[in-house]
Amino acid sequence: MKNLTRYFYILISLSLLAGCVTTATPKNLLDPTLSEFHNIYDYGDAQYVDGELVLQATKNWFFMTQKTYADFILTAEVLLPDVTEYSNSGIMFRSQIRNSEKGPMAIGYQVDIDPSDRKWTGGLFDQSRRLWLHPIHSTRSHPDEHFLLNYTPTWTTTMANAYKHLEWNHIRIECRGNEIKIYVNDVLTTHVLDNTDAEGYIGFQHHGSKTLRETGQSNNVVRFRNINVIEF
Repeated sequence: MKNLTRYFYILISLSLLAGCVTTATPKNLLDPTLSEFHNIYDYGDAQYVDGELVLQATKNWFFMTQKTYADFILTAEVLLPDVTEYSNSGIMFRSQIRNSEKGPMAIGYQVDIDPSDRKWTGGLFDQSRRLWLHPIHSTRSHPDEHFLLNYTPTWTTTMANAYKHLEWNHIRIECRGNEIKIYVNDVLTTHVLDNTDAEGYIGFQHHGSKTLRETGQSNNVVRFRNINVIEF
C-alpha cells in the first residue's frame, strides 16, 4: 500500500511538472516576400535568394523586423563578402526606432560582426547611444548607470578567434530580463546585465559600400540565413 501511495504521488508530481513546461517552437523569420521585415530608411536593398537574406547598401543600414521582441533566443548564420573595401555587419536587437532630421533611424543594442584585424565579432555595441559596451574601446565606450554588470570583462583570444571569415558563422543572442548573452559559433563572447531596453526590434546590418555608392555595382554583399527566434 505504501509503495502504491508513493507511486501515486510520483505520478501527480510528474503531471504537474509536465504542465509547467512549455515547448517553444522556433519561428523562421525568412520567407520569399520578407513579410516579417520593413525598410525604415530611404536606401538599402534586401532580397530573398535561395533561402537567404541578401543585403546591399550605399551607407550604414539596418533592415528591421515589423514586430518587437522582449525575451527571446535569436539564432542566425552570417556570411561576409571577400572584398578589399571596408566591410562590416551586425544584428540589432531590442532596437528602438527614432525620428531624426534625416528620417527614421534604428538605435540600440547590436551584436557586431567584425572581420577586421581587431576581431571584435560578438561584442556588444550600442548604436547611436553609448557605443562600445563590450569590449571597452579607448575613446568610444560610454557605459552609464543602466550598464549593471559585465560577466565577461576580458576580451580573450578564444572570443577573438570565434569568428571565421569567409565562412558561415552561427550567431546566438539570448535576452532574458536585463540579462544579455551573445555566442559566436558556440563561444560565449558577451554576458552582461543592462537595463536600458526591455523590448524592441531586430535588425540586420549592411555597413555600406563605397563602391556601390560610386559605381552602382558591388560584390560587397552580406548574407544571412536560418534566422529563427524563440520567444518566452
